[in-house]
Amino acid sequence: TVLHATTVATNAIIERKGRPTALVTTAGFRDVLLIGRQKRYETYDLYMDKPPPLVARRNVLEVTERVGPNGEIEEPIDLASLNAMVDTLAESDIESVAVSLLHAYANPTHEHIIKDALQARLPNLLVSLSSTISPKFREYERTSTTVANAYVRPIVADYISQLQSTLSERGVENEMFIMQSAGGLISTTIAIEEPIRIVESGPAAGVLMSALVGTEAGEKSIITFDMGGTTAKLGAVDDGIPAITPTFEVDPIRYRPGSGLPINVPAIELLEIGAGGGSIARAEFGVIHIGPESAGADPGPICYGLGGQRATITDANLVLGYLNPHFFNAGAMKLDVHAAKIGVERDIGQPLHLEVDRAAWGIHAAANANMEKAMRIVSVERGRDPRQFSLVAFGGAGPVHAARLAKSIGIPKVIVPFGAGVGSAIGLLRAEPKIDASITRVLEIVPESHSSIADIYLKLKQQADHDLRRLGVDAVPNWFRYGYLRYQGQGYEIRVDLPLVSIDSDYPDGVCRAFHDAYARNYGYHDPLATIEAVDWHLVATLETPEASLDLGWRAPGESSDSLKHRQAWFPENTNFVDTPIYDRRSLGENRLINGPAILEDPEATIVIPPAMSATVSSQGHIIIDTGVNP
Repeated sequence: TVLHATTVATNAIIERKGRPTALVTTAGFRDVLLIGRQKRYETYDLYMDKPPPLVARRNVLEVTERVGPNGEIEEPIDLASLNAMVDTLAESDIESVAVSLLHAYANPTHEHIIKDALQARLPNLLVSLSSTISPKFREYERTSTTVANAYVRPIVADYISQLQSTLSERGVENEMFIMQSAGGLISTTIAIEEPIRIVESGPAAGVLMSALVGTEAGEKSIITFDMGGTTAKLGAVDDGIPAITPTFEVDPIRYRPGSGLPINVPAIELLEIGAGGGSIARAEFGVIHIGPESAGADPGPICYGLGGQRATITDANLVLGYLNPHFFNAGAMKLDVHAAKIGVERDIGQPLHLEVDRAAWGIHAAANANMEKAMRIVSVERGRDPRQFSLVAFGGAGPVHAARLAKSIGIPKVIVPFGAGVGSAIGLLRAEPKIDASITRVLEIVPESHSSIADIYLKLKQQADHDLRRLGVDAVPNWFRYGYLRYQGQGYEIRVDLPLVSIDSDYPDGVCRAFHDAYARNYGYHDPLATIEAVDWHLVATLETPEASLDLGWRAPGESSDSLKHRQAWFPENTNFVDTPIYDRRSLGENRLINGPAILEDPEATIVIPPAMSATVSSQGHIIIDTGVNP
């Protein structure tokens, strides 16, 4: 089996490199994407820009029809306007169309009529229906999601087709599965038709790996920290399960809610900031700023010697002595320390009148400050006490920054997995095929509602069975139910895991108890007398893989070695540069204790252990760092 995760859909949206796309909507709702939501992500910015739509206004076409909020057809579809819309598209260069009609989640009949008309006249046109892609209420979010799906669909289809062809040419004929944003695998058929499900596929795999590593280490409350070359991504694992959000945003501005394009499909909860190893540092008005602009891998940081001209976080870490210039990427690349010093001094030292070493430390500290702020959003602002969590750090640059970052917000333990540099790939190997069927039905939870709930889950079961057939896996699924509920009168909902028992007259009471428990966990309060209503209903099917544990191939060495050598590394806690012991991580045996300051080198990642901290090697080969914080 071939498993794959990709950011091709994300990149197409962020860079606005999708194919020509049109939107078909109900007459009178042509500007739904331009109007968006009233809420402003910058309250006092008079020149605030909303996220630009993926579809130009000239490519938004209207059809006269109307469906009511309960699914009743108030106005049949007007055939003249339907034919006019098809004629317009036939004369255009549009490759993909999104169809999002008012209240189509309650009755998709008109959307299917439009799809049939388009495919009869334009058989090569790709059509995405909101009632299939995001069958939920809230018009703006549903339309944005459907448009994004249509926008990237031709690109993802070509990408997967080319990938399969290349693999076939090399003799690989195995079945391929793609990681989806919510964690779990889907077939290439589903990924091609609904590419919006794989927008966050790469980062999601890393969070899955963190959950597995944390569970093995006896920690079920995890903050995940993935720092690569361009960005740092943070997520959370609660009680051993990755946190899931019902909606997320692509390309937000400074991680402010409402500043990105809303995508209304489930995804693993992630916060991404422009702070990777290649993020460029600059001095403005006496302050060091990091990113979001990145040197990437080519030309990359100055020290790569590939033409990069601006100082980056990697250059600063090299100047500080954290990185070995002769063992970067297992020695495959030699880093130029002298060039890095020149760049750091020019870009930061001279403008701020700092010596090169202090300028490099300023870059490192500024990057940590940015990531600390993001980590507080993931933890404290979302009701998580950092003192009760452990940090799992991975990615090529994550273990360099992890220990100080954890201590700064009060996390007592850092876990650096064996294979940290390829953490997302490891998570991909342990992912399970997964289907998440959902529907919007606003329903007051009372004893008499059990028959309506049963009808809802019957429809979801039919939808899930259809997707399982498309998945093409012959296995018995495990089923899970959850929903999004609220007190009547509230504007937004919380996720609630629902009982997986027979739906009878007692079932609504079980739903209410589950909601009260979830509400109390989130807000420390619940109202047992208030009326509860459900909005979105979900049915999840997962297919277990045969592997029962995470074996990363670590084998304890026969004899644990001492430090390989020493080099000067910057630790301001110990008067700046310190003669620091350097260890080969893979030669350290189980239970080996390393006191900071120390540096552990690995072909995939470097681990920095500051003073007053210590690290031990677990039985699975993970490095466990004690930050000195009292939980």
